[in-house]
Amino acid sequence: MKVPPRDRDGSVTEVSRLTDRLSALDTSFLYMEEPTTAMHVGNVSVFQAPPEGFDYDRLIALIRERIAYVPRFRQRVRSVPGHLGNPVWVDDEAFDLGYHVRRSALPRPGTDEQLRELVARVQSRRLDRRRPLWEMYLVEGLSGQRFAIISKTHHALVDGVSALDLSQVILDTDPEEHDRPPDVWRPAREPSTIELVAGAVGDALLHPRGALETVRSGVLDVRSSIGRVAGLAGGLAGGVLALARAAASSAPASPLNAEIGEARRYATVDLSLEDFRAVRAAHGGSVNDVVLAVVSGALRAWLQTRGEAVAGHTNVRALVPVSVRTESHSGALGNRVASYLVDLPVGEPSPVMRLHQVSYRMKAHKDTGQAVGARGLVGLAGFAPPTLHAAGARVASSLSRRWFNLVVTNVPGPQQPLYAGSARMLASYPVIPLAKGQAVSIALTSYDGGVYFGLNGDRDAMPDLAVLAQCLRDSLAELLDTSRPRQPARRSVSAAAASRGRAKPSTSKANGAASRTSAKGRTGA
Repeated sequence: MKVPPRDRDGSVTEVSRLTDRLSALDTSFLYMEEPTTAMHVGNVSVFQAPPEGFDYDRLIALIRERIAYVPRFRQRVRSVPGHLGNPVWVDDEAFDLGYHVRRSALPRPGTDEQLRELVARVQSRRLDRRRPLWEMYLVEGLSGQRFAIISKTHHALVDGVSALDLSQVILDTDPEEHDRPPDVWRPAREPSTIELVAGAVGDALLHPRGALETVRSGVLDVRSSIGRVAGLAGGLAGGVLALARAAASSAPASPLNAEIGEARRYATVDLSLEDFRAVRAAHGGSVNDVVLAVVSGALRAWLQTRGEAVAGHTNVRALVPVSVRTESHSGALGNRVASYLVDLPVGEPSPVMRLHQVSYRMKAHKDTGQAVGARGLVGLAGFAPPTLHAAGARVASSLSRRWFNLVVTNVPGPQQPLYAGSARMLASYPVIPLAKGQAVSIALTSYDGGVYFGLNGDRDAMPDLAVLAQCLRDSLAELLDTSRPRQPARRSVSAAAASRGRAKPSTSKANGAASRTSAKGRTGA
């Protein structure tokens, strides 16, 4: 965790600045947001309540102690008049922690299904743009002396791969109390309209290419702008070219792509990390390859339950984001994500062959470097003025159903217990938003020996989301069955004797009769 700067007395110093401008990529997450496509990532963590209990006041105290480590969480987005530049982060002078941290309770009996229904309703609502772009809910009343914490964080605030790091500021590796430096944060003065405009003009002078595009934005057509993006792609890395080729090659038609509404369904699956490792040890590849093979098998079974035609050539194209962070990037703000477009072989009936095909396709991506990095995307989008960028982002969102069928994210988590205060975290389930035309997203986090899937689906397009969740369990079990060493079939005594009899034919009928008599005796023994 990156520690904020401190004064000589140990207090946390002010870290915000008036002109901390959003990147083009982070701005796109704001422009893509619509009523049916909320652009926030979420998480559901389940805890075992300690003997002394865990209440709302304790959660508030934990967040108040740690929020200085994530200064963005006390900043809000301020737009530049006339869209002369990308929005800026400004300190929220009226920051209200009680608004962002909320309390809820499940009715008896407090089942996991009730929790999932609450998660679906909470995650479907967009965040308030007038305030810092995050919320957290303490959910009490979960059966077995448990409680849950639901979090929502906008994509512009933190990307999906590093969300796990930034959302764990309230967690520790042990339940002991830790001394924290006093937080003496004071919000910086919010810039005036004139200052925002002057800052945008100053940035335009430093980056004249962006300014030129801004001037031209009033007359450029969206389609010609997209063509310009494709032209610039020729000067970038092979990963961007791969995306261009993938865009030209439409994703297979699938019920995974449908018109979506605002309401959601949510499902979870708990699996063992050791099971994934056992499959990897038996058949090769990586744990992530095994994950994608499990998803492939689950999608195959799910399609069949719907009566969809599944032939040998049937594929489902998945967008698989991976982290491109290094140790030097740990704790740094910003998005560093690469994405692979992987055709999942759902038409292959053999689970082992599905795994081998997934491993081959993932290795081909890694060997050729054909990944779309976030930094490359910034290079593509950075020239676009905000007004055109808004239209282009919406067009890209609508085109997503052509590029891929669903998103599958796999974020490795810590393999030791974590604690909120003295409450041990039992499980952690991610929630990935749906893009336009995407009926379901699949995300998973490994933690403390477990693998925890979170399935976010459109309420109308995915009435059978629980069926898909069960198919994930069955798909892993199918792979496990192929990973266990097979014992050679034991022959019966009579079969062994008959084999010996054939190997050494008797020289007389008497000897043959004696042999048969002896065999019968051993069989009955």
